[in-house]
Amino acid sequence: MRIDIPRAPQRLPSGATARHGRLDPSEGKTALSHTPTTDAPRASIVIPVYNEEGLLQTAVHDLVVRLGEQLPELTYEIIITENGSSDKTLELAYELGRKYPQVKVLTSPEPNYGKALRRGILEARGTYVLCDEIDICDTGFHARALSLLEADQCDMVVGSKAHKDAQDQRPIFRRAGTAVINGMLRVLLDFRGTDTHGLKAFHRDRLLPVVSRCIEDKDLFASELVIRAERDAYRIVEVPIVIAEKRPPSINLVKRVPRVLRGLAKLTWAIRVRGR
Repeated sequence: MRIDIPRAPQRLPSGATARHGRLDPSEGKTALSHTPTTDAPRASIVIPVYNEEGLLQTAVHDLVVRLGEQLPELTYEIIITENGSSDKTLELAYELGRKYPQVKVLTSPEPNYGKALRRGILEARGTYVLCDEIDICDTGFHARALSLLEADQCDMVVGSKAHKDAQDQRPIFRRAGTAVINGMLRVLLDFRGTDTHGLKAFHRDRLLPVVSRCIEDKDLFASELVIRAERDAYRIVEVPIVIAEKRPPSINLVKRVPRVLRGLAKLTWAIRVRGR
C-alpha cells in the first residue's frame, strides 16, 4: 500500500535518515496534547517479556515516571506481553497492572518473542504503536518517533543500533551478531536499511495489513515486519539510538541461531522466490 501525500517536503530532525517514500508534513495536525480520557490512548507501548523478574518492575516504574516528565500530556497504555516465563515475571506484571491503570498484561504459555509482539500489536488500542524492549524503554526514542508520526513525515520509525550516529555500547559479540543478521537480510531479502530488530514505532492502522501478512512468528517477526513495510514502499525513517546492556540476554543466543537460520530460509522462499 502506497501512502501518497502530495504536499511540500519538510526537513527531518537532525540524525534521522529517510529510507523510502516522500517525507511530507500533514495539514491540520495537532501537537501531542491530550488530557486523560477513557477513550483509546494516543500511543500503545508494547513490551514482550520473558523471565524478566529482576528488571520488570523497576523498568516499568521508571518508564511511567519518565513518560510523565517528558511527555506529560500524552495518553498511553503499556502492554506487557509475557510469554512462557518460568520465574515470577507474570506475577510481577499483574502487580504492575494493579498499580498502574495504564498497564495491560497479556500472557501466553509459549516462550515466543515474535508471537508475543504480534499479539501486543493486534490488541493495542493506540493510534501509534511503540515496540520497546524491557531493557531499553527509551522515552527519548518515543518522543522523536511520535513527533515524526504526528507530523505525518513517515509511517514507521526504526530506532537503529547500527545507524552511523548510534551509540551501541553492548558487548562486541552482541554488536557482531547484529551486523551478521543485517548482512544476511541484505543479501537474502534485499533489505536496504541498517536495523530491523528492537525499537520501532508506526501508525497502527496503516501497518496492520503488513502485520497480517507476516508469516514468521518467532525471532524474525520484527525483521519481517520492517522488510515487508520497506518492500511495500511505506515511508520509513531511521533514527540513531543509544543502547547499553543492562543484563545478559534472557534467551541463550547460541540456541537461537538454528531458529534464525530456519526463519531466514522460510522468509527468503516466501518473499524472494514465491513473491508473497
